[in-house]
Amino acid sequence: MQSQDLRKAGLKVTLPRLKIVEILERSRPQHLSAEEIHRRLLDSHEDIGLATVYRVLTQFEAAGLVSRRHFENGMAVFELNEGTHHDHIVCMDCGHVEEFFDKEIEARQDVVAEMRGFRIKEHALVLYGQCQRADCPHRERLKPPGPASPVHGRGRGQ
Repeated sequence: MQSQDLRKAGLKVTLPRLKIVEILERSRPQHLSAEEIHRRLLDSHEDIGLATVYRVLTQFEAAGLVSRRHFENGMAVFELNEGTHHDHIVCMDCGHVEEFFDKEIEARQDVVAEMRGFRIKEHALVLYGQCQRADCPHRERLKPPGPASPVHGRGRGQ
């Protein structure tokens, strides 16, 4: 996204807006919370407050430049709106989010809606599961220092 995209959306080009767009572009395909964007701004020595981050993200959302998602933990996360539909799968252990598009799922949803007398205008599909890859890189960053303790009561099957 470039400064002319901000202008086309009716937004003035400002340093906070450009910096937030830059962070969202660099984070693809990761979804970021306002707090994470703010932390990254601080890490790069930008003097942009958390309230400004929230205000800019709300403006971007209203202009259709970003999409806001609420996954299992309820925290709002943001991604650039690139104009293509995709769904999400979220790891219930580490919160890692992956995007996907499946033609068969999309077609089946249309059939189900039509059978019930609906035409889908928009939808959001989020699948929740636990990563089964033994070499999952996202699991590694969650390991606490020192001896690991077992976790109990984490849902289905336990």
